[in-house]
Amino acid sequence: MFNLDTALGIHPQAALLRAQRAELIAGNLANADTPNYQARDFDFNAALEQAIGGNDTELRTTGTQLAGHVLGDASLDGIDVQYRTPTQASLDQNSVDVQGERSRFLDNAMRYQASVRFIEGSLSGLLSAIRGE
Repeated sequence: MFNLDTALGIHPQAALLRAQRAELIAGNLANADTPNYQARDFDFNAALEQAIGGNDTELRTTGTQLAGHVLGDASLDGIDVQYRTPTQASLDQNSVDVQGERSRFLDNAMRYQASVRFIEGSLSGLLSAIRGE
């Protein structure tokens, strides 16, 4: 029996998580000048592993600079959103590093696009197979 989830792999979940992460990073950038604003993010690899059900899939974890404060956010069900630890303290207690956030945003956007293209390619291949092309 054919299983679409198996055919697409982790890419649908990855694309959804990347979209949610883009919203967080965009919010960080929008609040770069807001006093006392604490930048937020989540560990993408941990969230993806949780989204795919903790299968025996080996995910490479990278070092993050996230504090242990878990935030509640209704739009991020089940994801541990945390405050980012600033690399350098600012006078107004804002923890947004604009250059770092831009870099994270661009990296996340490219990875999102890669997942979407993989999904498109897989679906295109499946349609070709169904049509007998």
